[in-house]
Amino acid sequence: MPHPERIIRLKTVLHRTGLSRSTLYRKIAEGSFPRQITISIHGTGWHESAVDRWIANPAAFREDRAE
Repeated sequence: MPHPERIIRLKTVLHRTGLSRSTLYRKIAEGSFPRQITISIHGTGWHESAVDRWIANPAAFREDRAE
């Protein structure tokens, strides 16, 4: 049975990556970190699998902006 995709919030992303908040958002703007997704009117999160891919190889990660 496949596992559903987990959504993780900012605090978890910062803890797992070791990035500061400002560095994280700069990397998102550059396309070198996965973009967050909207989960409510005032809430966002990240697909855990996308963050895991970045952690596995941060230097080679490039976001596909064709969405």
